[in-house]
Amino acid sequence: MKRVIIAAAVTVLTAAVPVPSAQARRTIAEPGAETEYVVLYTEGARPADAQRAIRAAGGSILKENAAVGVATVKTTNARFAEAVRDAAPIDDIAHNRSIGGVPTVRRGAAGRATVQSRAVEKAGDGAPAASTFGRPAPAAEPLSELQWDMKQIHATVDGSYRHQQGDPGVLVGVIDTGVDGSHPDIAPNFNRELSRNFTVDIPVDADGKAVDGPCEAEPDRSCEDPADVDENEHGTHVASSIGSPLNGLGMAGVAPRVSIVNLRAGQDSGFFFLQPSVDALTYAGDIGIDVVNMSYYIDPWLFNCAGNPADSPADRQEQATVVKAMQRALTYAYNRGVTLVSAAGNSAFDYTKELLDVSSPDFAGVPGEKPYPRTIPTSCVSMPSEGEHVISVSSTGVSGRKAYYSDYGDGYVDVAAPGGDVYDTAGGDRDVTRATLAAYPRSVAEARGQLDPDGTPNVTNVVRSCKGTVCGYYVYLQGTSMASPRAAGVAALIVGRYGRRDPVHGGKRLHPAVVEMVLKGAATRTACPTPPAHTYTRHLPDGTTATSTHTCERSAPHNGFYGYGIVDALRAVR
Repeated sequence: MKRVIIAAAVTVLTAAVPVPSAQARRTIAEPGAETEYVVLYTEGARPADAQRAIRAAGGSILKENAAVGVATVKTTNARFAEAVRDAAPIDDIAHNRSIGGVPTVRRGAAGRATVQSRAVEKAGDGAPAASTFGRPAPAAEPLSELQWDMKQIHATVDGSYRHQQGDPGVLVGVIDTGVDGSHPDIAPNFNRELSRNFTVDIPVDADGKAVDGPCEAEPDRSCEDPADVDENEHGTHVASSIGSPLNGLGMAGVAPRVSIVNLRAGQDSGFFFLQPSVDALTYAGDIGIDVVNMSYYIDPWLFNCAGNPADSPADRQEQATVVKAMQRALTYAYNRGVTLVSAAGNSAFDYTKELLDVSSPDFAGVPGEKPYPRTIPTSCVSMPSEGEHVISVSSTGVSGRKAYYSDYGDGYVDVAAPGGDVYDTAGGDRDVTRATLAAYPRSVAEARGQLDPDGTPNVTNVVRSCKGTVCGYYVYLQGTSMASPRAAGVAALIVGRYGRRDPVHGGKRLHPAVVEMVLKGAATRTACPTPPAHTYTRHLPDGTTATSTHTCERSAPHNGFYGYGIVDALRAVR
């Protein structure tokens, strides 16, 4: 699962590509240049000892997570990493991000659209949404006929909603770009009191390239957003897919009565860095979150390799730190009752095979840092989807086939869920309604020029639903980012159905191992296609045709495309 997860097939390079030198990829910061690192303390070390080692090397701590021993450190010492790495209380160190000034390019609709093309493939420019409107079933939400995804997993008024709609005492954490807590189809289930923002907007990267944009361009003229805001769209779509209520407006989520908690760890631009993710996970464990959804990977490395000869020693050290720190945080949350659900990724990779990554590092933490080709052995790890205790979710289309972009691999994928595939049509033509529909912040739609003055959408992938004078907006998106929250929603239903009272935090509790067992056991077993090498044909908007072949391997009772099967809300709660 990748950055606010990229739903586009990756082009495999067949020609030899020269690899730049380690010095060219990772230059040492000039003296006086302010740089940030994430420092991992040695397990069992006293925080005070680690703090002294950091100060002795010329660093100052900006943020510390003593629960798992991770700190974000600022320094102007160009050799800080070398100086602190050998200190006994320090285990590992990783570049975090640069500190930049105000970019010359102001953030606007065009800039955000560019970012989002990297993050989730837009589902626009296809058949109009209205083409699939049908008459909703009695008591169903107005847009229910557009929710083929909920029908696929039987999360409907005639399915799981009759038996279990979730419990307000079940807390689902959305670790993402934020959640629009004011959206009328999220607000009834949004827990504002427990929601937190663990990150700060980044104006520019180390090369001065705009990332989140200038702070003064924010509505509050600040880079520190409140915990009920989403200036991206991704986190709101995820939250809605999990827990939009049955309220006679728009659509409904898998678990329409659970409580949604915004645990923002992603930038407006879609980047997710180590410290905010670690902080979000430990907070989730501390406050009694039952399920978290993680539809992203930790930037800047799609895969973290401790010993890849293509990487410089500094890069290897950085990647090792990402894996260790994230695993500590995942284990911390899991041991405190948090079921961990993650998107598998959208690069169309078989994670059980050696592959080529040309996307990393995807963020300039130091000047001049660029992506370069790396051969990735199976020993490398993508976090959090390959972390211990994490349920990895692949994506399906409307026909039930694995989506063309979805990563896969027997032993990597645990379960599958509907995430959309706009080319899952009879002839491979593009159809927007084959993506998944969920809530969309009105502010984002307005910033992108997608609404007419009267509020009517002027693009085919945005839908409006009104109840009296209250209107909500919804957008079609596809990706394993969309599949994962549907699995997380079923996990939340399982906690609501079988959980016991939580004497510490209130609400309900169910051990994550039990949740995973029920989730897998209730999934609809789905066999590999015949033949197992499946060829996808896509007629692209530019008039060209793309084909790709993915091979499904099996070792009963699971396989590489679907894991233990497609999640099923009705079977899980009956």
